[in-house]
Amino acid sequence: MRLTKFGHACVRIEHGDTTVVIDPGLFTEEDALHGADAVLITHEHFDHFAEDRLRAAVAEDPGLRIWTNRAVAEQLEGIGSRVTVVGEGDAFDLGGLSVSVHGEWHAVIHPDIPRVRNTGFLLDGRLFHPGDALTLPPHPVETLLLPIAGPWTKVSELIDYVREAGPRRALAIHEAVLSELGQQVHGRLLGTGGPGTGAEFAQLAAGEGVDL
Repeated sequence: MRLTKFGHACVRIEHGDTTVVIDPGLFTEEDALHGADAVLITHEHFDHFAEDRLRAAVAEDPGLRIWTNRAVAEQLEGIGSRVTVVGEGDAFDLGGLSVSVHGEWHAVIHPDIPRVRNTGFLLDGRLFHPGDALTLPPHPVETLLLPIAGPWTKVSELIDYVREAGPRRALAIHEAVLSELGQQVHGRLLGTGGPGTGAEFAQLAAGEGVDL
């Protein structure tokens, strides 16, 4: 399984003949969807879900399919046959790649800001994308995609989250709101310069990939 990092919260997963893209939002390169067989959307915020780009990709590729929660699906009216609604506890298969669904809500930004639905995806039992939440995978995974910066994140909570989730490796996502120096600071605290999480920590540049 090959993972390629795209901008912000987006990753591309290649497994055999199947290519899956997760969370291609407005902070993501426009070519992120090229060649994809399936798209997984964790929630409706614009940095994870770019409706116009997704509609254009569906129009261009009749084989492209989307899995997401009901709130996102309702915004894709007109292409309903291409969208599958999933929620906590669901599982499905993408060309031999197993996917299970975990979590229900976006992390709290502020009590006065309504929460939206958030869907985490576990791929092949070993790669977990939590979206914008600190949802625990059902078991320790090989690779955890860790959202390191946003209006709802706090480094101390991220450290504790990785410790509790127990992955072998944590890969940074959701970093576009940080400056280059800010990314270095977060990387140090979440990596060898911090108190320790029990996991290897890495930050991939856009376009950089890793074999899982």
